[in-house]
Amino acid sequence: MQEKERYSIEDFVRVVGELRGENGCPWDKKQTHESLIPCLMEESKEVVEAIEKKDMINLEEELGDVLLQVVMHARIAEERGDFDFSDVVDGVCKKMIRRHPHVFGDAVFESAEEQLSSWRKIKELEKIEKKRKARELAENKE
Repeated sequence: MQEKERYSIEDFVRVVGELRGENGCPWDKKQTHESLIPCLMEESKEVVEAIEKKDMINLEEELGDVLLQVVMHARIAEERGDFDFSDVVDGVCKKMIRRHPHVFGDAVFESAEEQLSSWRKIKELEKIEKKRKARELAENKE
């Protein structure tokens, strides 16, 4: 990949793809969801520490390290045929839109408590739907 003045998220997804690709980094290529758990935990801890210290320079870097973990896990999942980074982005966008009907829809809440109650109801419906989909998937595999 050619060096650029500023990179995009698409560039970053390609970088991670190259790291795990045929001519990529041996360490990156051998990682699994399970082997990356300590890295994800450590990077998340470092984000918290930067926030607590109000260290914005370090926070920027540590958020990048957490993003690396997200993209790496998505790449591993893509290689296995489970999902890819665009599925992660699509899913979180849909979830945020669904959970904020007062921002992206017509809902009106009189208080933060009312909005929180709606959030909880939506989240509960999502859990039910997720269980239904998991059952369907398991039935289809049989």
